[in-house]
Amino acid sequence: MNERLRPWLHNSITVLAWRLLIVYALLFLLRVIFYLLNTDTLGPMTRAEVPALVRGSLLFDTAGVCYCYCLFTVLSLLPLRARGRQWYRRLLFWTWLVPGIVIVLTNLADTVYFHYAKKRVTVDELHFADNDNTGHILWKAAGENWYLVLIAIMLVWGMVQLYRLVKPAPVRIRSGWAFVLTGSLMTLVSAVLLVGGMRGGLSHAIRPIAMSNAAQYALSPAKASVVLSNPFCILRTISNKKISYVRYFPDERELAARFSPCRYPAADSLRHDRFGTQRGKNILIFVLESFSYEHSAYLNPELYKGEASYTPFLDSLMREGYLFRRGYANGRKSIDALPSVLSSIPSFKTPFVVTPQSLGETRGLGRLLGEEGYSTWFFNGSENKSMGFVAYAKLSGVENARTREDYEAKMGRRDYDGYWGIWDGPFMQYMARELDTVPKPFFATIFTLSSHHPFVVPEGYENMLPEGRTKVQRPVAYTDRSLRDFFDYARRQPWYENTLFVFTADHVSSEVYGDESKAPTGNSHIIFFLYTPDGSLRGDDPHVAQQIDLMPTLLGLTGYDKPYFAYGQDIFEIRADSARVSERAFAINYLNESFQWITDSTAMFFDEHEVTHLFDLERDPLERHNLIEQGAEPDTAQVERMKALLQTYYERLEKSDFVVR
Repeated sequence: MNERLRPWLHNSITVLAWRLLIVYALLFLLRVIFYLLNTDTLGPMTRAEVPALVRGSLLFDTAGVCYCYCLFTVLSLLPLRARGRQWYRRLLFWTWLVPGIVIVLTNLADTVYFHYAKKRVTVDELHFADNDNTGHILWKAAGENWYLVLIAIMLVWGMVQLYRLVKPAPVRIRSGWAFVLTGSLMTLVSAVLLVGGMRGGLSHAIRPIAMSNAAQYALSPAKASVVLSNPFCILRTISNKKISYVRYFPDERELAARFSPCRYPAADSLRHDRFGTQRGKNILIFVLESFSYEHSAYLNPELYKGEASYTPFLDSLMREGYLFRRGYANGRKSIDALPSVLSSIPSFKTPFVVTPQSLGETRGLGRLLGEEGYSTWFFNGSENKSMGFVAYAKLSGVENARTREDYEAKMGRRDYDGYWGIWDGPFMQYMARELDTVPKPFFATIFTLSSHHPFVVPEGYENMLPEGRTKVQRPVAYTDRSLRDFFDYARRQPWYENTLFVFTADHVSSEVYGDESKAPTGNSHIIFFLYTPDGSLRGDDPHVAQQIDLMPTLLGLTGYDKPYFAYGQDIFEIRADSARVSERAFAINYLNESFQWITDSTAMFFDEHEVTHLFDLERDPLERHNLIEQGAEPDTAQVERMKALLQTYYERLEKSDFVVR
């Protein structure tokens, strides 16, 4: 090699890049081994799906490398003259090799474990590694898979040889201050890149990637396991607690008699009069960011006393549609909403989408309606990786997605809000024109974003919209105006009259004004209603409803009569049994370390062992008087039903079992 080039080709940056490249190559080989030894489970891989799998693999490998090699990277760049000494080089070598050995062992363990568990190793498995027979089991597994032990030895040996192939040249910077300044700058830049790599990107709109994001790059939940690798799966689930729950009903038949998520509509003896009335119609769900119940003057006349509503357009649709006056969110975060709405799976202590079990097979609205001939779509004006929305939509069976990247490829970048994505107004117009061209019938969902912190509206709208009693209400009014503009366009299109529109908030806003919104039950009270242009669904429903009821209700309205899995209920099937509707209607969520169970008349809080609070919502809507302290007893049937739902939820979560067998 030319001696003049040697210092430049063997400087600290190029040597670091080479050593990290070895790790990427190692992860690639381990992924190939994983796939080849699990082909029967994963299925054949077509040429068309390889590019997406490669992109996803690079994203997750980068996160894993950044987690495992952050210390090595920083040590490689620190402005220390000691970097050239033998003891420091040994330190670097072992800081590099030990994570590499862990990567080899965990991924080869995955190769064997996946065959039995159909999932990657996560921290959940480590909870069971403290048994007396763990060592014996591992030794036996190593003997049965001796060829993988040989592969591990060969891979580690190859790593070491490649590491030694390129050695750093002596530092040529003689000036002390220049050496420190250059090294400090490189270390700072590397720290920023490491954080971005761990999160899956540097944009503030991107939530740190979780295992569920892998589904975005795979055609099936099983193939998502090809995208993943370890130790990423272990590190990203390290904060997950072992799934533990109380078995209130040891007898499975007794448990199923109180609650079961397995729905058999064809066998139901009581069919509501709306079953199948929307058969063949398009369905469009609006998941509205932070649309609390209190934003509407139509719903809260006493709160606003004649003042203008922040949702005047939605108010006009509510008057003509089917309104759930007591609609509740099942979660507190945006990432809780999509599993609830699209798959009828709530989130409690941990958001469902960040659990490893979310990669298990689910048959959400997208998949079920897709099998009935619907084209399925998800729209979100944020980035493709933002919050894991697209990934979960795909897990639920939605085939197509349109995000900020798609919008800007067609419309340019002028409509970016500077924070989260495309303003709701132009993005809804874009969605409307996309829906003009998609195959019919379609099932589509849009997750809006403009009514989110930092609570800004497009330039020029400040004086056109009411200021609001809270920071969020002006952006809420902007999204409401955007909805009006969307409908002004949509009602001129041939698909409009044949569409069922659904409106639900993702959760209650962080900014609340009214006293009822500050009460525990009011703090999950959302705008929630259905609208059909032909007037086929009209009503003002006073009973409790919740997000997880949407999937069963929409399936009932479209005449779906096959078995499916859902924690919610078909609202109209419940309403058809008028004598028992108040007994059967409920909503559940997790609030302040307790499960909240809401019925038509009461709200109770359960700490997994006993009911700690009970409120009479008719007489005490602000929930200031705990009836338990006054000696009242909660309804035994409701308590047992809640316990059965919780036990069923955690049993199913533990097994990653979300389908009707």
